[in-house]
Amino acid sequence: MPAKPLTYIDSGVSIKQGDAFVAAIQSHMRRTHGPRVIHDPRGFAGLFRLDYNESLFRRNFKDPVLIACADGVGTKLILANKLDKWDTIGIDLVAMNLNDLVVQGAEPLFFLDYIACGRLDKQRLEQIVKGIADACAHCSCALLGGETAEMPDIYSGDDVDLAGFSVGVADLSRVTDAERVEPGDIVIGLESDGVHSNGFSLVRKAIEAATLDLNESYEDLDPERTLGEVLLTPTRLYARAVARLLRKYKVKRVVSGMAHITGGGLQDNLKRALHADVNAVLSESSWSPHPIFPFLQQRANIEPEEMHRVFNMGIGYCLIVRPTFAASVSRHLARLGERPVTIGKITAGSGSVKLEP
Repeated sequence: MPAKPLTYIDSGVSIKQGDAFVAAIQSHMRRTHGPRVIHDPRGFAGLFRLDYNESLFRRNFKDPVLIACADGVGTKLILANKLDKWDTIGIDLVAMNLNDLVVQGAEPLFFLDYIACGRLDKQRLEQIVKGIADACAHCSCALLGGETAEMPDIYSGDDVDLAGFSVGVADLSRVTDAERVEPGDIVIGLESDGVHSNGFSLVRKAIEAATLDLNESYEDLDPERTLGEVLLTPTRLYARAVARLLRKYKVKRVVSGMAHITGGGLQDNLKRALHADVNAVLSESSWSPHPIFPFLQQRANIEPEEMHRVFNMGIGYCLIVRPTFAASVSRHLARLGERPVTIGKITAGSGSVKLEP
């Protein structure tokens, strides 16, 4: 028998610290809450009204459909850990979820996070939650709750893993449907802010192969920021602009398809927005890749085909729109802070995406 009574904290888990962390992040959560969130500080789950006093839900949707998704930020966390920089990774988590959600035509409603760690570092985890709350507030999405799990037997002391879960709503008649894509439609690309949150296993191999220093600034990349800072630039939050665009065109369905460009690049992701009788023909010369991509490709000797297969290459989101509305859609997206570029068109075909010079 042990000399002294065995406690939970002896195993590396502190309930007291966990409770203190939950209390500390309440202010971040509350600033994302609107009138649909029901405050219940002692609840075991978050409550969200679909209908409330102003009857907004009934006015907006005739046949509402809930749309949900889940995602994480992958091995970008290893870089954040190595640089001990945690203020942007929460933004990545929200973006990876909400950008997927609006592809289906959804209005984001609420978001939940799951944080797993080896030890509960309150300062570090609060930076992550602040980033999550900032991103949710930007997209008018409630941070409804989440879970923080301290598991020292699974994660080493400084390891952190993140997952996010989002729910949105759309009228069934306006849910994205690939069958609506027609020859003649225009493909508009929204520029990315860099690598975003996909392909970091290859990024880390490239850094190793080319003996690059994360703490160094490179003249041919960004002399004002270190390589680590460039790589940790968060995934761009397209959800806010896309949701506002869809609300603008409530009657006319000018957007026939969309795609969030994540792992698999432009070709694999845009293909999911097409049906079997059309192709998307894209012109590579219509946009300039973000500087991080030629930097990594040249320094680590990565084949062009591999770059396109893994990374977004400068286009983080695509909209397929009716040709008569392409110019007005681009103007509206630019007013909303995006950088739209006409990158291709839809032709008759077999459901593939073709990249041309």
